[in-house]
Amino acid sequence: MNDSRFIIEAPQFDLLTGEAVFTYRLDDFEFTEILRFNTSNIDQTRAGSDAFVSLLDLTAAVLGVSYFKLRAPFEIDATALGFSQAQQAFLLDVYENGLGEFYARNDLKRFGRLSLTAGPARDLNPVALPDKSLVLIGGGKDSLVSVQLLERAGLDLTLFAVNPKGPILSTSERSGLPFISVERILDPEMIRLGQQPGFYNGHVPSTAINSMIAALASLLYGFDKIVLSNERSASEGNVEFDGRLANHQHSKSLDFERAIADTLSSATGGALQYFSLLRPYSEARIGQLFARSTRYDDVFSSCNRNFRLAGHDGPLWCGKCPKCHFVFLILAPHMDRARLEAIFGQNVLDNPDNIGPYRELTGLIGHKPWECVGEILEAAACLWRIADDPQWRDTAVPKALKPELEAFYGAGRLQWAYQELMTDSSDHLIPQDIETAVAPHAN
Repeated sequence: MNDSRFIIEAPQFDLLTGEAVFTYRLDDFEFTEILRFNTSNIDQTRAGSDAFVSLLDLTAAVLGVSYFKLRAPFEIDATALGFSQAQQAFLLDVYENGLGEFYARNDLKRFGRLSLTAGPARDLNPVALPDKSLVLIGGGKDSLVSVQLLERAGLDLTLFAVNPKGPILSTSERSGLPFISVERILDPEMIRLGQQPGFYNGHVPSTAINSMIAALASLLYGFDKIVLSNERSASEGNVEFDGRLANHQHSKSLDFERAIADTLSSATGGALQYFSLLRPYSEARIGQLFARSTRYDDVFSSCNRNFRLAGHDGPLWCGKCPKCHFVFLILAPHMDRARLEAIFGQNVLDNPDNIGPYRELTGLIGHKPWECVGEILEAAACLWRIADDPQWRDTAVPKALKPELEAFYGAGRLQWAYQELMTDSSDHLIPQDIETAVAPHAN
């Protein structure tokens, strides 16, 4: 496999059909991926701009991780594309750290060993974009908190998703806000090969992928801000591997946010901004903000297992995966027990089978799960916090784990940790005017 070479061909965009076509080659295989944009309201001038061509090249490279990982070669040939040195560094970060979990779980050492060859940087003429926000929505609590904060602040926002289904559709409909979606069609041969011997499979940086697609949509439809809902705990990694910390959420981390924000800004002459509205907050703080409204209780979900398997046809929460365990836990300090049980259809904390998984989630055993969950100490502090609450103290998980948490961390540290979780950070990329507009609604 190490003799392989991954080749990224020049992407094509058809203004009449709204289709962007991306072609990749890996050994004797050729793959084609398609993005379909609604042709209504496409701005033809921006679609033909240098900025859009530059973003199209960058998108081709980022989407390529899904095909690259089949054999994870050391050489990436992007000579058909044009990139500056800074853009090449950004793309290497996507292929190295963005695939960190993939490498760790497949025991592949690639950090600092990949080479990316590209053509000369594209010419750039600045593009003008309207003062409007494109908000990525995932159907879970985080993006819904962003939506509600931005609504209350009076911003002009439109929701965005790639291949929306299930809770994304139901929460978007409940919001009543404008909604833009893009259809992403993966090459079926890539999916088939990923299940065959001799090929690798695993996690890809989906937030990076969706962000680049959102950047294309921003130019086509006219938005100067891409708004994410990544919290500060996304920067915490999972395991040490190959001399670095592999992070399931790397493309949600603050370091990546800085890198992609700079990349998108430079590609558009400073016209396009990219930031996470929730970066100042812990997951526990976001749970507090979400609990203030019951508007989305019956339609939101953060459960990857049921979302993936059943879309919106099955239960919104499985109650068994790390996401269900974590979300239930961080909402528990801020919600009435009856309300939380109604949302999940069960009491996740009162199931003895969940004691082991909560030991892992709180750092008592193992390592942080390969999921989009909060910090280890955050989970421990939230569980300790509710262990004396009359609503929760007699349920299976808090009752069993409170003594273990106090023995492992100490009650003083857990108390301090919870207080720190409810203190907002100043380390973020939120524009000053938006931070000022939103702040009164987050207090």
